[in-house]
Amino acid sequence: MWLWALLPICFALFGTVGIWTVFAVAVTNGSVNLTEGFPYISHCGTYNPQSCLFSQICNICSVLAVWIVVIRFQQVRDFGNHGKANIASIVLGFISALGISVLGNFQQSVLMSLHLLGAFLAFFLGLAYFWVQVYLTYRTQLPQGQRSILAVRATCCSVCTILVLLMSVFHNTGFRSAGAMCEWGLVMLFFCLFGLFAAEFRYIDCHRLTVQTQALRKNNQHGPASLDINGYIT
Repeated sequence: MWLWALLPICFALFGTVGIWTVFAVAVTNGSVNLTEGFPYISHCGTYNPQSCLFSQICNICSVLAVWIVVIRFQQVRDFGNHGKANIASIVLGFISALGISVLGNFQQSVLMSLHLLGAFLAFFLGLAYFWVQVYLTYRTQLPQGQRSILAVRATCCSVCTILVLLMSVFHNTGFRSAGAMCEWGLVMLFFCLFGLFAAEFRYIDCHRLTVQTQALRKNNQHGPASLDINGYIT
């Protein structure tokens, strides 16, 4: 069902528009001064009223990221890859999504230590998640028309790795504006990497939740039981 391809696309568009809106509000109300240097995303979202908007955007992005991570995990399993790499991907995806929520709700002006922890989880473990996806894409038997996804994903991850290193170097050496630009570029590429899942999600026929029936079998051993599903008694 091609509609599943809209999920990563909507996530990428929502996140991109959201953080640039926070930037625009911060510049408009004077919370950040561009003449003093280009601001970090966190600096834009640390003051009211844009801090409230920043928190909500991060929370929604966190939920959407978890949703995409779960679907991708199941899709890779359906391709026949039940290895540890796929399990590692869902663990890294969950933790990095939690980091998005933490850095959005604990602004740097409120609790810097938790904010930095959230940034570490979101950026570094998020990058690790996408590198695992590169490996899984390489191991998965893709249709002929999807071969280019591997090259695009690997290229984006390589650029993200360079940006993470540059951001760390520039920040620690006092070139804050350069470090902030690297951060903005890194986040934009992260949204592109999430949006890239649309090329694979369009081949999903359906996504269903299967309820384990083991507990029902145990109940049936003690007596008749029925399950009401959408108005039907089974």
